[in-house]
Amino acid sequence: MTQKQPSDVEPRTYRVLFVCTGNICRSPTAEGVFRHHVVAAGLGDSIGIDSAGTHGYHIGEAPDSRSVAEARKRGFDLSAIRARKIAVKDFHTFDLILAMDTGHLADLKLLRPNDAKADVKLFLDYHPDATSRDVPDPYYGGAGGFTNVLDMIETTSHRLLAHIKSRL
Repeated sequence: MTQKQPSDVEPRTYRVLFVCTGNICRSPTAEGVFRHHVVAAGLGDSIGIDSAGTHGYHIGEAPDSRSVAEARKRGFDLSAIRARKIAVKDFHTFDLILAMDTGHLADLKLLRPNDAKADVKLFLDYHPDATSRDVPDPYYGGAGGFTNVLDMIETTSHRLLAHIKSRL
């Protein structure tokens, strides 16, 4: 009988990065919601999750208080998340980078190195009934915008998780 090598013993990890503009509304909400569903599915050791912004406006800051409050109402915890800016190394670290809107997707495609391993797609590509390609930015709107964004993210997260599970 042969002894298992460390790579055979360690869980296979699939890494997902959510990206919006400043990493304080949409992408940290997606990170927190998706992490919640991944852990509930018993896949916390198999799927790595993070978020980042295309711009460095809010580096080190917690998510917008309105995002945090809306998420908390539904049992999602965003308190440990801190904003960061996407880095070129992320294209080599993550398997899937999901842009929250088409502007972010364009920015990511410009930044993506030719030898990157990450697939770069729109988050709503995984929404079963999306009528738009973009998760709207709730930052300058009222509370209803944060509710709408959370609804979109929850629905999309379930489908995204099913897609990733089929690949593990």
